[in-house]
Amino acid sequence: MSSESGHASPTAHIIQSLLANLGIVIAKGIAAAFTGSGAMLAETIHSFADCGNQLLLLMGVKRAAAPPDPSHPLGYGRNLYFWSFMVALLLFVGGGVFSVYEGIHKIGEPEPVENLAVGLVVLGISLALEGWSTLSNIREINKRRGPKGFFRYLVDTKDSDLIVVFGENSAAVLGLGFAFAAMLLASATGDGRWDGAGSLLIGLVLIGVAVFLAVEVKSLLVGESADPGVEAAARAAAGEDPRITRVLNCITVQQGPGEVLVAIKIAVDEAIAVNELCRLINELEVRLRSARPDARWVFVEPDIPRDRLPT
Repeated sequence: MSSESGHASPTAHIIQSLLANLGIVIAKGIAAAFTGSGAMLAETIHSFADCGNQLLLLMGVKRAAAPPDPSHPLGYGRNLYFWSFMVALLLFVGGGVFSVYEGIHKIGEPEPVENLAVGLVVLGISLALEGWSTLSNIREINKRRGPKGFFRYLVDTKDSDLIVVFGENSAAVLGLGFAFAAMLLASATGDGRWDGAGSLLIGLVLIGVAVFLAVEVKSLLVGESADPGVEAAARAAAGEDPRITRVLNCITVQQGPGEVLVAIKIAVDEAIAVNELCRLINELEVRLRSARPDARWVFVEPDIPRDRLPT
């Protein structure tokens, strides 16, 4: 997991993508009206949906930062996972399904593409803006993933906001490439079905990205274990105290960005007094939080191993 300190604010990459998409959706909408291109219309709807999605993510980041209260003693961190899941659903329906429908419609009832130059210029500008935003996401991912492989990080990470934005932006770049090629082919051949095929491909890309994001975020939403490094740090912190004879069990749960719950059951020297045991537990918690600042909640339970229980 990679919500360590020193990384960019969770809102920075979201706002960056939102500002880029606001400009893009206006340009694409004008170009779609001038060219009559189904692929361009699909890209306009896609960018408009992305703007709404990024507003939802910003709301999720804000709500996830709310402090714990009696009704939510472990805080509201999973709010971000909920809104990330909603973004995946909207990307599927608002972008993917509509683009597939538009593509099938244009293949069945092809129309000529007009004002090709306007469409290509807008697509080129949009591709530059989306590419800039995507490269920014990739740089941030590279900072966070450490030695872990890029695609392995995408599967394992708990940073749902960054991955959702990266998924949207990378899908947009690929979709723009399809739209560019579709308009060129439709104009060169005089066959409007190429334009419809471009819209169809854009829709399939969006659906594929949306399904991937939904599967990944759903796992976090229902309660996924934290990065293995958290458990390793907990066991290492316990191993530093000779009075702790064994770690019997350790459970970690990702509660939100940079917020992990750790429950650890330990066996201790039976000769120590209660006061000493309390100090031991407090010292263990301090060592763990020092090693892993994302261990926000730490619960330590002393117990007797089963092999030492009286028969």
